[in-house]
Amino acid sequence: MPDRPAADRLAADRPAADRPAADRSAADRLAGGRAERSAAAEPPGRGGGRLRLSRRGFAVIGALLAALLGTACWLVYFSSVLGVRVVEVSGTRELTPAQVLVAARVPLGGPLERLDAGAIRARVLNALPRVAGVRVGTELPHTVRLQVTERVAVAAVEGGDGQYTLVDASGVRFATGPSAPAGVPVVELALSAAGKSALPDFPQAALVDGAVLIAKSLPPAIGRDTRAVVIHSYDDMELQLTGGATVLWGSPERDARKAVVLVALLKQKAGTYNVTAPDDPALRS
Repeated sequence: MPDRPAADRLAADRPAADRPAADRSAADRLAGGRAERSAAAEPPGRGGGRLRLSRRGFAVIGALLAALLGTACWLVYFSSVLGVRVVEVSGTRELTPAQVLVAARVPLGGPLERLDAGAIRARVLNALPRVAGVRVGTELPHTVRLQVTERVAVAAVEGGDGQYTLVDASGVRFATGPSAPAGVPVVELALSAAGKSALPDFPQAALVDGAVLIAKSLPPAIGRDTRAVVIHSYDDMELQLTGGATVLWGSPERDARKAVVLVALLKQKAGTYNVTAPDDPALRS
């Protein structure tokens, strides 16, 4: 009779079909248990645990998203929920905020995001020549901000009617009044015989423009100390300083160089400063 361990090995080596029924039943139970454990260990979303949406589900989700997007667009661009309620003005000096508001005509109540900033800017610039530029900004939920930049006068042109027209550095005439502002040089015509005879070549408007260029070139401190830019002819213009001194300027050419030389000359006290030839300046008591 063969020993027991040998018999067990022979039984294990037999095909499943040749094993006794009791052995096959135990093996089947063991295999079934392994299969159950494997199924329990499989992560959700794989195999039979996957979550799938039907076409109808996708359609419902798409409709909800479209409804949300449409509502948001309506609130921002068409409703008064985010409408214009407050308009703030900054940057004014000579003008008042009320003048800017009247010129801007910002439509109240309309959606903030549909505000026509270009139209507002154009209305302000057309109505108020003193304004050089205006920035239109918005701030949720209800505020429009207008930041104004006013023109700065570099000269005041005296007219035949006694009125003074203010001119900025770009040559724009933007305001007229009965007097020149303090610290702004006045352009005065006092044509000499040579200046009058040269009017066909240098008309009055060109002479005034030349004087404005001279005023523009002056450093701020000297500009405030200049009472007038007097025009005798195109080649003969002079500055009259508030302290009584005179600056012989000549023509409105090489203005930048003349201004630099004049700054150096003014460190010395004199009655007349001559920068008509800036490379060879002179002064006299």
